Amino acid sequence: MEIQFRINEKVAAQPVIDVFKSSGINRPVDDIKRIQTMLDSSNLVITAWNGSELIGISRSVTDYSYCCYLSDLAVKKEYQKFGIGKTLIELTQQSIGEQTMLLLLSTTSAMEYYPKVGFEKVENGFIIKRKI
Repeated sequence: MEIQFRINEKVAAQPVIDVFKSSGINRPVDDIKRIQTMLDSSNLVITAWNGSELIGISRSVTDYSYCCYLSDLAVKKEYQKFGIGKTLIELTQQSIGEQTMLLLLSTTSAMEYYPKVGFEKVENGFIIKRKI
């Protein structure tokens, strides 16, 4: 298996939806227009490919100098545990540079994963949740 990673290459919503569904990440996968808007409005999208098959994605919003919000990290279930998610995070960090903080919100099921790949848990955050 030779995985290829691509930075900021346009990707259509449907292959991303397939990754989201397979990975178990909770996203509005029944709203293709919303997923495409999410992709088009992000300024750092890193994808993982096995040939022509999209198998993973890291989607972020960043200013490239102070902060980066990693909104989506997803890898198809059959490709998990091969270090693809870790590589997507590392490429995100390389892209944003050492001066930029990398922040994310985790689902309960992934809380044990993120410390293993270098994240620290923080207790000083707040959120106003989306209504839909």
